[in-house]
Amino acid sequence: LYLAPTHNVLRDAPGFFIGAVLLWDVLFRGQLGVSLTFFEELYARNLGNLFVSPLRPWELIAGQLTMSVIRTLVGVGGAVFFAWLLFEYSIFGLGFALVAFFVNLLITGWAIGLMVSGMVLRWGLGAEELAWAAIFLLAPVSGVYYPIGVLPGWLQVIAAGVPASYVFEGMRAVLIGGRFDLGYFWTALAINAIYLIFGCLAFFAALRYARNHGMLLQMGE
Repeated sequence: LYLAPTHNVLRDAPGFFIGAVLLWDVLFRGQLGVSLTFFEELYARNLGNLFVSPLRPWELIAGQLTMSVIRTLVGVGGAVFFAWLLFEYSIFGLGFALVAFFVNLLITGWAIGLMVSGMVLRWGLGAEELAWAAIFLLAPVSGVYYPIGVLPGWLQVIAAGVPASYVFEGMRAVLIGGRFDLGYFWTALAINAIYLIFGCLAFFAALRYARNHGMLLQMGE
């Protein structure tokens, strides 16, 4: 339904789907970079050692976010290289908009990763599957491969609260219309700020609960 009336546009923008895949990978790897870094400490039963040290909770979060950036740059960098090598597609053609898209998707991944880490702290490693499932639950309402306008009305309402939906709508505006929509950018950034604050608070609350119930030394493989 979406492709039929826009086949001319898509023919003029051969990187449409490749760009969407690469940007989606930023969100996916950004989230995994936070949650997997935390899980590795759990698997090694190292949380107790970490919090016996002078390490503050916000410093732990800062470390997780830093590792997320590094892992995302390495992982997505490889995908960008192969997209150029195999399809002669360069995502850098998006220009400055690429930076805006990257930052917003990375922050979304951070927020989800912190929430998932908090849930694992609260309910144990049985909840770690959320690290893989959470992102894919968002995919249908993120508009990765199609505009949000083709979704049913009730899904469009849900999509309005998903920062990634504004990023991918913005990507289409750049590829099809050649314009960077500041409205999409600021809306995504504002929602991301709310989610990131909530993610940090949820992680702090879960950490406090785990400490009070002596769970930090019990968690591990």
